[in-house]
Amino acid sequence: MKRLIIATMIIIGMASMWAISPDEVIRRMEANEVHETSVSEGRMITTDKYGTIERSFESWARGEEEMLLEFTSTGEEGQKILRTEDEIYLYFPDAEEILRIQGSAMRDSVMDSDFSYEDMTGGKGLLADYEAELKANETIRGIDCYVVELTAKRRSVPYHSQLIWVDADRFVGVKVHKFSRSNRLLKEMEVLEYRVTAGKTVPVRMIMRDTMKKDSSTEFVLDSLEIGVSLDPRIFSFEELSW
Repeated sequence: MKRLIIATMIIIGMASMWAISPDEVIRRMEANEVHETSVSEGRMITTDKYGTIERSFESWARGEEEMLLEFTSTGEEGQKILRTEDEIYLYFPDAEEILRIQGSAMRDSVMDSDFSYEDMTGGKGLLADYEAELKANETIRGIDCYVVELTAKRRSVPYHSQLIWVDADRFVGVKVHKFSRSNRLLKEMEVLEYRVTAGKTVPVRMIMRDTMKKDSSTEFVLDSLEIGVSLDPRIFSFEELSW
């Protein structure tokens, strides 16, 4: 009888775990991470064998596909990264030059950090680029997580596959592993801190490690975040980038 009870409890637990679809897990996670509009200030702290460099920034975003990040730290002040739909542009004030980032260049490092331009700016929702499959239920740092595997729909997607651990209660990302087509681990990201803002649980401190770089990591910190603010749409225009 005792074995029957245990077996029944296991079956009920497994049924509960698979009661949600992988697409729904991703949609609910992105609902916490993607905002109609937002304004933030933060820091990008890169540590490698040469030491630690901290860079500050301001950022404006609207939905999934529009984001402007402007560096404010000495040495990088005025440098900007703009994402609008599928396009990424860089602006360098000293040269008064705008560069378009495309193709494999989207995987390049942002200022020698562990974040690529694709990592930094996001873009379309994950389900536009990936097929999702629910693989397991694991506990990380005491957090019960859904483990979702994402497989790219097209060769042009920067990462062939990803494993995402999503908090099963709050539906926020806890950890991400990003892989090449040959199944080589390229990036590891872990969320270290969250903040509840405007009814959403938002990651505000995370660390990224590029496995191609030895002894390197980059911490991304949001010191302030406002959601649902009024933004002039021209902020995200190519014409306004050099202002």
